[in-house]
Formats: sequence, structure tokens, C-alpha cells
Amino acid sequence: MAPSLELIGVSKAFGAVQALRGVSLALHAGEIHALAGENGAGKSTVVRIIGGEHQPDEGEVRLDGEPVRFGGPRDAQHRGVAVIHQEPTRFPDLNVAENVFMGRQPLRKGRRVDRRAMYRRTAELFETLGVPLDPALPTRGLSIADQQIIEIAKALATEARIIVMDEPTAALSNVEAERLFRVARTLAANGAALLFISHRLEEMYSLCQRVTVLRDGSPVTSERMTDIDHDTLVRSMVGRSVEQLFPKRETKAGAEVLTVRGLTQPGVFRDVSFAVRQGEIVGLAGLVGSGRSEVARAIFGIDDRESGTVTVAGRVLPKSNPRAAIAAGLAMVPEDRREQGLILELPIDRNTSLAQLGAVSRWGLVRSGRERSVAAEWARRLGLRFGGLGDPAGTLSGGNQQKVVLGKWLATKPEVLIVDEPTRGIDIGAKVEVHALLSDLAASGMAVLMISSELPEVLGMADRVLVMHEGRIAAELSRTEANEEAVMRAATGSAA
Repeated sequence: MAPSLELIGVSKAFGAVQALRGVSLALHAGEIHALAGENGAGKSTVVRIIGGEHQPDEGEVRLDGEPVRFGGPRDAQHRGVAVIHQEPTRFPDLNVAENVFMGRQPLRKGRRVDRRAMYRRTAELFETLGVPLDPALPTRGLSIADQQIIEIAKALATEARIIVMDEPTAALSNVEAERLFRVARTLAANGAALLFISHRLEEMYSLCQRVTVLRDGSPVTSERMTDIDHDTLVRSMVGRSVEQLFPKRETKAGAEVLTVRGLTQPGVFRDVSFAVRQGEIVGLAGLVGSGRSEVARAIFGIDDRESGTVTVAGRVLPKSNPRAAIAAGLAMVPEDRREQGLILELPIDRNTSLAQLGAVSRWGLVRSGRERSVAAEWARRLGLRFGGLGDPAGTLSGGNQQKVVLGKWLATKPEVLIVDEPTRGIDIGAKVEVHALLSDLAASGMAVLMISSELPEVLGMADRVLVMHEGRIAAELSRTEANEEAVMRAATGSAA
């Protein structure tokens, strides 16, 4: 049987930049196909060609074995193609059903919207997906996970047969991601052909039957997931072995720099005590909802705490006072870089200076030359890839955005760096760079507290691992003691 959709020898250039070179890809009904590669490998261009946004310069697109040339995204949609992006589009003041059927509402006599039919059909779509979502629920305030389910329902409402999921789990918890996987498997079981794009290799192995790897716009390999091991997949994507993903340097820990004693906030965390020493990376692990990020936010002073003390280099920090934390030598890279770490509309140089405006100002006015100098220094030191320092931060890739956030805080010359999900949503090559940076910072004497939901990252980078369960420290493991089984036992409350 012919593939539902096929790219054959597709090439695409934008000016002097060759985005794709001879890419071939076949999506079959009932199969979930992974598309892997670093940022800049050409994945987004493939998605845009499949979705009808771009036309190939060479090669062809085939639909059910027949050559096709989409006239645009709407044409592709009418032919059964749907693209679900990482950040769903929605009308926040409309309810779920109105969003699902926007632009194609069922009509009754007099061309009036048949709301009863619209609600009934929406309920049927969610029943097919196995998700109990109320069609009358306002979409404002819905989680990203629920918004993505709405996007999938939109695709089903258009009778889409080819569904592209572009980084759908980047902002989801493990539980939300697993629900999305159940929905994806349901779609495949009902005959849809899915293209799944993710930087998380474990998701590809869990969900997909086949993988195509791109590097620098060219195809590297296309194989069944069962025929390619983890290390080979990594090498295909980035040209490095899996051992190089975690370039941890051995260091000798020095004096305690961050000391936390009896930190408690009722209903969130209780009696949390630990220390981080110079030259040490301490991993804070645990399941989503265990209180890891909340503890970090309370240490930095973003969130309140009822009791307990936080000391940085012998200096006791007041509660709920980030300014005092920064002055004491504490820095924090937040979990959500786009919402909490950057102002995407502002230029790179201004984002870099935000945590130390006093150092680049005189008489209350920012000295643009000094600001650019600081930003240029950190751009160089962190290997930032950008056009100009005046470019908006939102134009950068995820990995380069994370470097700007890191540069902003490292420019304050901290003694303690807290990093919450340091590599979430960035490609493998950028992950290696961030890991190498954290290792270098620790080797230079900085104390690092790293929170991560990716267990291989915790095990690969941490000198010690603290495991949280239901708001408490359930275990402390040395680097030699820490393994997946030991961490998961503590994280689930099963530790002996």
C-alpha cells in the first residue's frame, strides 16, 4: 500500500541558505514516525512543506501515491493534513467547542450556528480520544496539555489523515505527556499517519515505530526504532557518542555555600534541609508535584516560606526577597525561560542586563555602550548564535534563549547558581553545551543546584542527588549510589 504522504528527494533553499537537501520521508497509515535532529537540521522546513506553507524547490510530495502540490496551508488541510504546533493557537474568550469548530461551525436554517450539533460533535471527538473535556468549558486558563488536545480535536473535525505533532510535549509534565501519547496511539490505531517531533529520545522509543534523522538539512538514516540503539541514534543526530552528552568534570568539593535548614511551607514542602558546596553540582530529583521547583523558588525568595532558614556564604536571607538573594550571590535560571526568564520582545543585550541594571546604569539611565559590552562578552563566552545583539530574544532558538538566560545570571557573578530544568525543550547539541557549561562552572568553584525531570541528566551531571517525595527530602545519594532504580524508589516513596 502506498504511503499516506511521502516526500521524495525534497530540497529547499532560502536565499543562500540550503535548508533541505534530498530529503525523503514516508508516512504510513497506522504508524507513528519520528523526525529527529538538532535545531537547524531542517525539521521545521519539513513540517512547513508537509503543511503547505512552503513548496519544495526540487523533489516532490506525494499523497496516497499521487504527486501533489499544496496551494497553501488551507489546501493541505482540505486534503487531510493537520499540523499541531508546540504552542497551540486559541481564542481565549471562546469555549472549547467554539475553538474546535472555528471557521467551520455547523449551520442550521438561516445560516445560524447549530450550537447543539457543535457541542454534540465536540463531545464525540473527545470520546474518540478518550479525554473527558467539557465542550462548554472556557479555554482561558486551560493547561497547555488541554489546549493541545483541543488542537487534535480540530484535526479530527477536519477529518485529517496525516497529523504532524511538532514538539508537543516540550511544556508538558510526564503525566500530561503520557495522556498525549495515549491519544496519539488512538489516532494511529484508527488509521491516521503521524509525524512526531521531539528532542526527548525516550519519547521516540516509547511512542514511534520508525525514525528519520536529519543533520544540516540532509537525511542521515531512516530506520525502524527497534533497529537503532540509543547511542547510534545520538551519533546520527549530532556526530557525538552518548557518553559525550554529560561532560562532567571531576571536582573536589569545598566549603558549604548554600545551606537550607527546615524549610517549610504548609501544603507545599516541609522540613527541607540540605547544603551545596563549592565546586559541586547537586541534583534535585523527584516526580512532578514533589515540590522541587517550589523549594527552589522559596530559596530564591520568589515564593514565601512559613519557616526555615536559607544561608548563602554565611549570610542569612530574608523571606520573599529576590533582591536580597541576588545581592548575597544567588542566581536562579527558572523552569520556563520564555515566560519567566526572558522578555521575548526585548533585544538580547537588554535581556542580558536585566538582573544587574545598576551595573550598566548611571544617574538612573542605562548606558547602552556598557550594556552592549556586557552582552557581547557573555555571548562570546557562551557561544551564542545570533544575528545582532539588538535582535529580539524571541527570534533565537530554544538553546540560544537558554544561553541568554544563563548569561544574564552569570553576569551577576553569583556564588550559587540554581538551574531549574536547564535543558528542557532544547536539542541534543545545545544540551551538551549547557552540560559542559555547568561542569565548567562547578570546576571554577561555583555551587550549582540543578533541578531536572530527566533522570539521565541528573545521574550524568550530579555529584550528589537529593530525591523529593511529597514535599520532603526522601533520600540523599552519592554519585556512586545514584542509579535509576534507587532514585525512582525514593521518588515514589518506596525507598527502604
